[in-house]
Amino acid sequence: MHTYEHSVLLDRAKCTGCTTCLKHCPTEAIRIKNGHAVINDTRCIDCGECIRMCPHNAKKAVCDKLEDMKRFKFKIALPAPTLYGQFDNLDDVDYVLDGLLRIGFDDVFEVSKAAELVSAYTRLYLKTYGVKKPVISSACPVVVRLIELRFPSLNDHIMHMLPPMEVAARLAKERAKKLHPELKDEEIGVCFISPCPAKVSYVKNGFADYKSYVDCVVSISDVYFRLINEMSQDNEIKSLCESGIIGIGWASSGGEASAIFNENFLAADGIENVIRVLDQVENGNIPSLEFIELNACPGGCVGGVMAMQNPFIAKARLQSLRRYLPVSQNFLEKEETNYIPEGYLFNELPEYHPITRLSDNIVQSMRMMADIQSLRETLPGIDCGACGAPSCRAFAEDVVRGKAEPTGCRLLHNKGEEK
Repeated sequence: MHTYEHSVLLDRAKCTGCTTCLKHCPTEAIRIKNGHAVINDTRCIDCGECIRMCPHNAKKAVCDKLEDMKRFKFKIALPAPTLYGQFDNLDDVDYVLDGLLRIGFDDVFEVSKAAELVSAYTRLYLKTYGVKKPVISSACPVVVRLIELRFPSLNDHIMHMLPPMEVAARLAKERAKKLHPELKDEEIGVCFISPCPAKVSYVKNGFADYKSYVDCVVSISDVYFRLINEMSQDNEIKSLCESGIIGIGWASSGGEASAIFNENFLAADGIENVIRVLDQVENGNIPSLEFIELNACPGGCVGGVMAMQNPFIAKARLQSLRRYLPVSQNFLEKEETNYIPEGYLFNELPEYHPITRLSDNIVQSMRMMADIQSLRETLPGIDCGACGAPSCRAFAEDVVRGKAEPTGCRLLHNKGEEK
């Protein structure tokens, strides 16, 4: 059985068991046991919310290091558009792209360029007969995993379009082999510079039947200071930018949705808001929409926990930078507007065990639900977290599943002792 590799891990030495992460985890993947947090791998979606909220820095994102690229003869950098928002007074993307070449990469392929191509094919995807509306973007791996685990009834709404990172990786390798036919496949390495730990998990685990073209994922914070040292305005820089407003707009919430040129869309960011939207879609309590863009991080990808700058400052910087750019530098040829190439699509979604499913046996599930409800009614209902579970309902489920003892509720236990 395949073991899912996570990119969000606990530094036990720093954890005090304070319950902050417990209360903010969107899938209730965290419990406090023996004074420390414990992460349930089957529930974790690598959203990074625990990293963002932990006051003791006990949660960390684990990713590759830039030095890991040394094993490749030809090194390609894939900068996420979020990277451009990390630098103050940046008026030309080429300073960043040229800086990447100066720190050791042989080529740079902008993810924002691939985003413009994905946007163009998304417009075609929405016109395809039989597509279930509203179409939910598949660009954020946290959202896809969240739907699979918590909202499996919405699987048919997920767009089967590969994220720009993946499209960029494939196109970058194709370009490298075309320009350097002497290179072998294993000699070409692609490094995605990411604001988000979920992208690390995506690359490590693959995506159902699809294996990623990305070889390494490093954090923006890992390359930030190296770039700062190389991005001097005194340098003579090359003209490398191949994207525009549309592609760079993907870094912020609403950028992907606005690029479909259709006003019938919704864009939401922040994991709590994402869950509210998915709840409404599942219950049918949402207006008729064509497209839904969801980003787990606040503000969009600019809010990723592996970025350097405050997401709102980064977003403002990107808004300023966009003034110097064309709308797009990537338009489809006439013959490309009739169908979506296979290289932009994936066939299958990953299969996960939904966290709401108590048992594969329906009779057993019904019994367990009844037991959970019965126990829940005896609990205080204040969701204090003292039992180590995020809520009284979660504690009742843990007890019925055999993962906790009924005496774990301290308030109820102490009340019984007083009697």
